[in-house]
Amino acid sequence: MILSMTGYAALAADSPRGRLSLELRSVNSRFLDLQFRIADELRTLEPLLREQIAGRVARGKVDCRLFFAEAALAQASVRLSDEALARLKALAQSAALAFPEAAPLRLADVLRWPGVVLEPQADEEKMRAAAGALCARTLDELLAARAREGAKLAATIRERIGVMRARVAEVTPLLPQALAAYQAKLTERLREAIGPALGAAGDERIRAEMALFAAKADVDEELTRLRAHFDEIERTLAEGGTRAPAGKRLDFLAQELNREANTLGAKAANHAIAQCALELKLLVEQVREQAQNIE
Repeated sequence: MILSMTGYAALAADSPRGRLSLELRSVNSRFLDLQFRIADELRTLEPLLREQIAGRVARGKVDCRLFFAEAALAQASVRLSDEALARLKALAQSAALAFPEAAPLRLADVLRWPGVVLEPQADEEKMRAAAGALCARTLDELLAARAREGAKLAATIRERIGVMRARVAEVTPLLPQALAAYQAKLTERLREAIGPALGAAGDERIRAEMALFAAKADVDEELTRLRAHFDEIERTLAEGGTRAPAGKRLDFLAQELNREANTLGAKAANHAIAQCALELKLLVEQVREQAQNIE
């Protein structure tokens, strides 16, 4: 299965102390890059979320946001610690004796003092279980979205490969005729430059130049490699990411296609072949843009 690196999913679930909301956003990246935005009271859940996401996502920049809405029942059970208030009162009286000109404690200062406000202790195991289950379901949604977009990217790449195959098939029969015509034209120019005075030596020089030109202008090897790369790209799309991240392999193959298209253009013996090489370069760039969004 081909997966895009772009996706979004958001789900919510009830926990022992309130409602958990998890949001996952992913975009393309060369490697796996995890970013977390988690409420302070849930910070201990980050390693769990990191492990689950890394276990199912291979590449991409993933932004994970975990929110918490405390239940009304939990809010109602918040109370003040009589022991902490007594200690704070004693400390305040001692401080007032040492600093008589200092302002007295305000109510807000008292409520912010550590240990004064007692909140119900959450069941950590139940909270972890709820967060883990929510993360698993949200990951299912995210991967489903990435799979849907990945299928569209794969279809686009296959369509471009089909167009490139057709263009290569069109120009392949033209190569012998184009090469022969260019050789005849080049031979005529060499004869004019060398002149008839050299006789047999001139003919030998022309034959040597033609042999060198034929070796340099032969693009059969480039066309063979282009077709081989087409086959490999289609095989990679069919296999998906079963053996290795498909996006990296497709990006590499796109670079190789571009290299062969450049060589084909440099060796082009006529306008039709040069035009084909240019069209191939444009199509390869489109393939590469799509491949860079694949996991």
